[in-house]
Amino acid sequence: MTHNLMQETKQETIENISRREFLVKSAATTGALAIGFNLPGIATAAVGADDAPEITHWVVIQPDDTVVIRIARTELGQGSFTGLAQMVAEELQCDWSKVQPEYADVNMHIRRNRIFKSMSTGGSRSIRDSNVYIRKAGAAARQMLVTAAAREWGVPASECRALNSIISHPSGKSTTYGKVAAAAATLDIPTDVALKSPEDWTIAGTSPARFDIPAKTNGSQIYASDVRLPGMVYASVIRSPVFGGTLESYDESKVKGMRGVKQVVAGEDWVAVVADNWWRANKALRALPIKWDEGEHANVSSDSIMQFLRTGIDAEDVPAARQDGNVDAAFANAAKVIEAEYHSGFLNHATMEPQNAVALYTDDHLEVWCGTQNGETTLAAASETAGIPLENVIVHKMHAGGGFGRRVAHQDYTKQAVKIAMAMPGTPVRLQWSREEDMRQGRYRPVSLVKLRGALDKDGNWTAWHVRQADQSIIITVRPNMIKNGVDPINVRCFADNPYAVPNFTNEYAMRNPHVPPGFCRAVAHTNNPFYRECFIDELAHTAGKDPYEFRRPLLKGTKDLPLLDAVAKVIGWGKPAAKGVHRGIAVVDSYGSYTAAAVELSVDNGNEIDVKRVVIAIDSGHVVHPDAVKAQMEGGVVWGLSFIMHEEITIENGRVVQGNFTDYPVLKLAHTPQIDTIIMPSGGFWGGVGEPPIGAVIPAIGNALFQATGKRLRSMPLNKHGFRYKA
Repeated sequence: MTHNLMQETKQETIENISRREFLVKSAATTGALAIGFNLPGIATAAVGADDAPEITHWVVIQPDDTVVIRIARTELGQGSFTGLAQMVAEELQCDWSKVQPEYADVNMHIRRNRIFKSMSTGGSRSIRDSNVYIRKAGAAARQMLVTAAAREWGVPASECRALNSIISHPSGKSTTYGKVAAAAATLDIPTDVALKSPEDWTIAGTSPARFDIPAKTNGSQIYASDVRLPGMVYASVIRSPVFGGTLESYDESKVKGMRGVKQVVAGEDWVAVVADNWWRANKALRALPIKWDEGEHANVSSDSIMQFLRTGIDAEDVPAARQDGNVDAAFANAAKVIEAEYHSGFLNHATMEPQNAVALYTDDHLEVWCGTQNGETTLAAASETAGIPLENVIVHKMHAGGGFGRRVAHQDYTKQAVKIAMAMPGTPVRLQWSREEDMRQGRYRPVSLVKLRGALDKDGNWTAWHVRQADQSIIITVRPNMIKNGVDPINVRCFADNPYAVPNFTNEYAMRNPHVPPGFCRAVAHTNNPFYRECFIDELAHTAGKDPYEFRRPLLKGTKDLPLLDAVAKVIGWGKPAAKGVHRGIAVVDSYGSYTAAAVELSVDNGNEIDVKRVVIAIDSGHVVHPDAVKAQMEGGVVWGLSFIMHEEITIENGRVVQGNFTDYPVLKLAHTPQIDTIIMPSGGFWGGVGEPPIGAVIPAIGNALFQATGKRLRSMPLNKHGFRYKA
């Protein structure tokens, strides 16, 4: 099958897009991919393509009425594989039991001039960005099927009805989608199609069984690390432990005689050992004498990075992301002014499946198997690394055991696998990072330091605030044109777009980029900025002698945030006394096109053992396609937030990452997961994200409840650095 796909690719040309243009575009986007690779548990592309007509590039209908819906985004556990299919099926009016989703082929996407539009999977955008054209794809296909049936019967299409994969006419004539699919495929695709009102949905808005869950739960799912090919060899890699360092030398003779060792392959800043199994490769790698040129960053530490950030806080003149009113005058006339500094460290993605890829290089052709959030970038990285045309590269999309942003723009593992495969032409090579390599060669959520000042009048009303941020920019590394006047628009989220009606506000931003490589992470700036903002607002409320919930309410009047804040307060019982020893915190955050609020209950035993008993989380994402998937994402976001605030931090000593495994980079345990009450409040009229929004609200809610419990205001994460832990 592989050879046939290669031959097909050779015969077709990429239309209207140059290799350079594609590399530039795909390097700055996120996406999904894929093409057929017949392994158990994997949805493959081109199912039935040889014997079934393509109605549109999104929909293929087989003679037995099976409806194949192509999905251009990556399923990473968020449920989009099902949700996107639901939206197409809703407008297609097909029999849901006959639906079979498959990944869209990134190679077809390029050959046909980027026909699937965005293949990006990141920023909670899978459904919110593609819902209109995905629904239109279903509606267009339905109209084509109806037209084909009407022509066969010699009746007006307007008299025909399509429902549950059956087309019928008042005369009694009826047919199925499978029977007219071939005729429908010959028609022009209509561009002006009407979409159903959400009030009329029968498939979207419900919670059918998700397509991705059975194989994941019964063990049949094949991940990229499960790929096995005839004659495959295995590579273990180590990169310069100091970011920015380079390889100086290594002594291959010390490992050549070790059992199973095939070859040593090196890049500018890495070395890999190839063997007949991975354990032998890794053992030999650990025995290989390597000398690194650590460069100018060998003395950098977490402390020196913090000092570097402080230069941004102390700078006299930095750009402003937002300016409202007259902050200086408001502070001059304030009855009370409070100041606080908050900070947080680097965070790793810590995916359960470390980075890996399989590559096979033969006669200027290349195949790559990997789990990726960005099939286009994988294709671009492979093509550029091998120096061969895009049409000579085949990328096989595999499910990934975790992504969270790590498998988006940074394709370092793909490039390494390709380089190793090029050194061993005709032999499939599976590169597998060790857990330690994965931990120490991440692309981390940036460290940040923020100084906040707030002004209150004599009645305790919030009249002004000033925010100075100093942090590292991710976007400057992948899309520098987004930087305007020195401001990273992603890093100022939650401040520059805050919804609070405070008349005087300034948000300043000082970019400070250390040598540690940054990367997109689940919720990115909404893992720390809400902690700073919402905990500082809590400080303002207590300084004003007001209830933190009531303090927020008038400032959020008329926003979509207020109903959510009210909802979590009501469910948590905010106006009623909590149980003895139980304390509450509350927060509201809007992000990724949605609006969220959280309220928590916790207790503190023995002075430092936190028992989070309950989290109430609410979201308004506008529309909801799969309610159960939304609930699962909300619960997952809560778990993610609880782990971040308590445990997770990457620290730097001598220019390198200290942590190397889950022993020193712990994540939340199942036993520490509290009761989670999810409130889904779709108000309609817009499409928001779901996977990332809940994280931003739960973290500060925990921080605020902890203040209520201890009287201590903790202004940095993780909490374990302050001596706290979750109760066993």
